[in-house]
Amino acid sequence: MKITRFYATESGESRFVEIDIPIEHGRRDADGNILRFSHSYSSPDVCFAELPDGMVQGWHHAPARQIVVVLSGELEVGTTDGQTRRWRAGGAFLASDLTGQGHTTKTVGGPARLLFAPLPEDFDIERWSAEQ
Repeated sequence: MKITRFYATESGESRFVEIDIPIEHGRRDADGNILRFSHSYSSPDVCFAELPDGMVQGWHHAPARQIVVVLSGELEVGTTDGQTRRWRAGGAFLASDLTGQGHTTKTVGGPARLLFAPLPEDFDIERWSAEQ
């Protein structure tokens, strides 16, 4: 499963990169279906949020390295190199730009509901993802 990560470069700029989250651990359910899972992690502070229609946030940092899942609506994020990306319901990304200029965020076409799943401080994204 591919998701987008945005992060701060050493020079303080922000960039997007695609990462692959392996979904390879299979388990058979009671009905004989094989369900596949990624490696798991314990999140210190999962929460839900609703962002209002017309919200525009200037440059800011992610409050923590966190996976964000869009539950409804549409969200647009911009990085310092001028790129923007959008996510709709079912889309997920990893916000990890804790330093530098940060990123911009806005809702598109109405409010957006999100799930925030912060990563533990010692979480190793390269080990968890296919960047191993």
